[in-house]
Amino acid sequence: QVKALQRANIDTSPDPAGHVGFFLWGGVPEPYTLYKDIRALPAGSTLWVDAKGAGKPRRFFNIADEFAAAELTPVADPREQAERLRAALIDSVKHHLVADVPVGVFLSAGLDSSTLTALAAEASSDALHTVTLGFSEYRGSDNDEVPLAETVARHYRTTHQTRWIARADFTAERARLLAAMDQPSIDGVNTYFVSKAAAASGLKVAISGLGGDELFGGYPSFRDIPRLVRGFSLFRPVPVLGRGFRWVAAPLLKRLTSPKYAGLLEYGGSWGGAYLLRHGFFMPWELPGILGKEMAREGWAELQPLVRLEASVRGIRSDHLKVSALEMSWYMRNQLLRDADWAGMAHSLEIRVPLVDIQLLRAVAPLLASSVPPTKRQMANTPRRPLPQAVLARRKTGFSVPVREWLMQAQPGGPRERGLRGWARQILPT
Repeated sequence: QVKALQRANIDTSPDPAGHVGFFLWGGVPEPYTLYKDIRALPAGSTLWVDAKGAGKPRRFFNIADEFAAAELTPVADPREQAERLRAALIDSVKHHLVADVPVGVFLSAGLDSSTLTALAAEASSDALHTVTLGFSEYRGSDNDEVPLAETVARHYRTTHQTRWIARADFTAERARLLAAMDQPSIDGVNTYFVSKAAAASGLKVAISGLGGDELFGGYPSFRDIPRLVRGFSLFRPVPVLGRGFRWVAAPLLKRLTSPKYAGLLEYGGSWGGAYLLRHGFFMPWELPGILGKEMAREGWAELQPLVRLEASVRGIRSDHLKVSALEMSWYMRNQLLRDADWAGMAHSLEIRVPLVDIQLLRAVAPLLASSVPPTKRQMANTPRRPLPQAVLARRKTGFSVPVREWLMQAQPGGPRERGLRGWARQILPT
């Protein structure tokens, strides 16, 4: 962890690239951290250290290379796709159930965790434990995951626990949560609390459905990014036009709508630029006002976001696989997986991710490389005992946490600026 290395005799002055990366994405992209002398070992690589010192990282796995290779042998036949998909998923689940302690499942109302629950119940002879997180502010609303999750638990006869979280729980845990976070993240609150609930129920290992959206196209980005690239590719040969439009439009648009619209001509025509528009927390031209001109300039030059984003899809032809590679290499790697790591370890809980597995990826990549790749619905059809129809028919909403509501509410019995909102302003006074 970064905080362990901070105690060493090293330079902990701010790293511009790490700070730029955080304000772009909401998480710090590898190999950078917030500190100049601390670097992360890039995913899929090794580093040899001996008496002569540390060598350079050597990569042994690259998502873009795997997808490009899979495009040479695509599998399009629907029956063969279904057979291969089921075999790959059940194999991954079986391997992730191997443990000398009971293994539970984080169960929401979504297809990913419901499918893993069904496959785990099918693959295991022991009683399966499931845990669901509910938020008091969402009880009875469309964002309430509890009723459908409990339906799935009953359907597969799991030993189930629902843990309700309210604003008071967040208030009580916020200092411990931030201390466990290590590097800053705009996410991870839900994983922290569901891990806390799992650990309180006696579990030491839990399975998460993380990775399903990235594989099977569950995000709107699988639709939106290709549309952006096709719609704005004509402007790529004339970059001055995009920069000029952004320079003129940005001051006006930020008062009326999202500032991202000012960058459509400049960034929308490339895969890396379109992904930046789709996932960016702040836009590049906003960074000087947040970090200062010098730090923003130096950080952008070192991080080279557009160059690195384009490298994530180099050699891939399929639109689906390009978006999948971008989501896996950036959002999943630098935020979702990292959040699962610190949030689980904060409660001594090992979180396993069967949908983020090298053997699984290599098995399903040829299916995803076809002109009609399998969707999450096909994934959800793989268990022998089908999922409840209510789960299959549910419209995807995404998992949300009422952090904004918690921060905006006043402390009961006190002024509005006290409580969580006042606490947030103390941390970020601007």
